[in-house]
Amino acid sequence: MFAHRGLTGCRAGCFLLLVVALLGCSAASMPSDRPTRLSDAAVAFAGVAPTPPMGWDTWNSYGCTIDAGIVERAADAMVSTGMRDAGYRYVIVDDCWFATQRAENGALQGDPVRFPDGMAALADYVHARGLKFGIYESPNAQTCAQLGGTYPGNTGSLGHERLDADTFAAWGVDYLKYDWCSTESDLTAQVGAFTRMRDALRATGRPIVYSINPNSGVVQTPPGSRYDWSGIATMWRTTNDLHPGWELDAGETQGQGVREVLDATCPLVGRQGPDHWLDPDMLVVGVPGTPGTPYPGLTPAEQRTNLGMWAMLSAPLIAGNPLTFTSAATANLLTDAGVIAVDQDPLAAPAEAIPGTDEKAWRRTLSDGSIVVALINRDDVAGRITVPRTALALSDSKNYVAQNLWDGRSTPLDHEIAAEVAAHDTVLLRISG
Repeated sequence: MFAHRGLTGCRAGCFLLLVVALLGCSAASMPSDRPTRLSDAAVAFAGVAPTPPMGWDTWNSYGCTIDAGIVERAADAMVSTGMRDAGYRYVIVDDCWFATQRAENGALQGDPVRFPDGMAALADYVHARGLKFGIYESPNAQTCAQLGGTYPGNTGSLGHERLDADTFAAWGVDYLKYDWCSTESDLTAQVGAFTRMRDALRATGRPIVYSINPNSGVVQTPPGSRYDWSGIATMWRTTNDLHPGWELDAGETQGQGVREVLDATCPLVGRQGPDHWLDPDMLVVGVPGTPGTPYPGLTPAEQRTNLGMWAMLSAPLIAGNPLTFTSAATANLLTDAGVIAVDQDPLAAPAEAIPGTDEKAWRRTLSDGSIVVALINRDDVAGRITVPRTALALSDSKNYVAQNLWDGRSTPLDHEIAAEVAAHDTVLLRISG
């Protein structure tokens, strides 16, 4: 998560091929055996997320400066920009929404100045627009902002898990983001804390997407990538925070850019599936960066890769751009139906290297039998990538047309796929017979 708190479609029978510039997925880095599962449960919550959740979160654009008006306007903008109809359904209120003290009965309460009508009323507003409501908490005594000293109080969920879960359910919460925050990442403590909230949410009987982040400034390989959390949470973060830049080279504890997150997440893609999803952090498409830093904001090319690559990974698509100031270009990118169809494909098959391409091309099978192919350009300069038609297992007796999903232009597919892929860019092609 950007600057987080100082610590841290295709008709039936057609043949679809999507070419995506996939960064950092090396076959040599693919795990040779399955990771340690941290729970005996098949999935934490069955049926809440058959495909990767899609939505919008307040943090990347607003941080702690949130109020009910910002959230309400964002919900309205999700409707007016077409994001809701494209599949983005969750409106998630991140850190700093709460009063600095709990109520007399120990219950959480919204900040009375910034959320004067309370969180249940805000959830009603979101639900009335055909959207779902999400909220943030931490399993420790303090949330990330509190632990980092940017927000007062000690209102984490430690010791209040059952009460907080009941409160969330009573408010109409549909999604809980549960953020570890502390750099002290003892696995036993983490498993215990995240499991307690899982069990508390289950006990409410309300279907709630449970999103966890066990990584906070972790120097070693983060626990989100080291272990299989599928029996504990609906989705789990794979790295430290993602910033709106290409490559930070700032060390793991300071967060990563798009390329670095992809390098860490690509080898894990076999672990995701219905109701359990890898989370490489929120999209930073359209999120303002800081000029003169390693995270100046993404270029148009990098934004296409951010969205296209997250779709290739079957990752949750949680936008973070300031919705009421979203440009038409950003809205059009985020609502691209062809890319979203890949992300939301129910099979969620992992990407595999295409033999003979020196790991510059990857493919993924979709539920209708079509395939997704990824062309890889890791360089900072443009490069031409070619894949022979014979490597794609296409029928020799059929003719195919390749449609560029970004500009809609179509060309006949002859004996190969060849594309000039710009630095940090993504080429999207749909091949149909």
